[in-house]
Amino acid sequence: MNQKNSSVKNKTHKQISNHYRDKKIFHIFKKFEKTLKIRENFAVGVSGGADSLALAFLAKYFSLKYKIKVRFYIVDHKLRKDSSLEAIKVKNCLNKIGISSKILSWHGKKPESNIQSIARKKRYLLLTQECKKNKIKNLLIAHHLDDVFENFLIRILRGSGLNGLVSFDKSVKYNDSDIKILRPLLDLEKKELIYLSSKVFNFYVEDPSNKNENFKRIRIRNFLGFLEKEGLDKKKFLLTINNLKKTDRSIRFYVKKNIKENSVFIKKNNSIILSNNFFDQSHEVVFRSLTELIKLIGKKYYPSRGKSIDHLILKVASNSFKKLTLGGCFIEKINQSLLISKEN
Repeated sequence: MNQKNSSVKNKTHKQISNHYRDKKIFHIFKKFEKTLKIRENFAVGVSGGADSLALAFLAKYFSLKYKIKVRFYIVDHKLRKDSSLEAIKVKNCLNKIGISSKILSWHGKKPESNIQSIARKKRYLLLTQECKKNKIKNLLIAHHLDDVFENFLIRILRGSGLNGLVSFDKSVKYNDSDIKILRPLLDLEKKELIYLSSKVFNFYVEDPSNKNENFKRIRIRNFLGFLEKEGLDKKKFLLTINNLKKTDRSIRFYVKKNIKENSVFIKKNNSIILSNNFFDQSHEVVFRSLTELIKLIGKKYYPSRGKSIDHLILKVASNSFKKLTLGGCFIEKINQSLLISKEN
């Protein structure tokens, strides 16, 4: 390392360490550090909001402390007129404390409906493609504790089962890749992240869509704000979610056991044979086992709809079932077994 680069690095370390002396920021970092167990290179997705800027700061300090390489990516969806200008502002803002970043732009036709969902998928695609290019297996995203509550209520409105209600994990694999999506801020509240971003950057982007009640997530967010004013105890709410997660872990144990003991994977043609005993379990175990295997063979990021899986279970139980397609898979009954293969 030449003298100039060494000087820049030392200046960056000093700038970030100075903020670390703030007691609130110190405690925020300690929560972050406790959650983030990795000691290998990683990337960070930055939107410019208070939560993602806070994540960028925490990740940078973490990387300096443990001598880990980290890359920062800003996604410009180009959905709003000023989005590219905002992305440059965020890049400059990060640069002021020695964080270099790269802007990833979404080019092409933009959706007219289901905008948030499609934009989210595109954001993950751009970020993971960049990670693959740089051989990075861990991508940090700025979801926080408030997102856990929002996600829980949204899933209730959708009629999700237990697995769906508690599916917002700190670590999840992206699609069928080796890349892990990590959420190290899930123990931190939005207000803590706003405090950090305000102190460190004196800046963060306010996305206008966060005030648009045409989006269900925003209506849920506002509803949670109303519940807090009416005395909602977030600690008890979180306790309920964590208790449900314990139950979910028990079910997952039996799902793994069912798949291991009652299915055979045929690598040659990427298919799975299910024995008759596969369906001789509780409905929830059969439901989840099937969902997981169809997602695996069909190579889909999102699982098939619950109604479709339930329909398949009922059809298999009947003597009349022969074959159907679901989740990118071809499913057919052969004697007393079920064959799941990739749909051509």
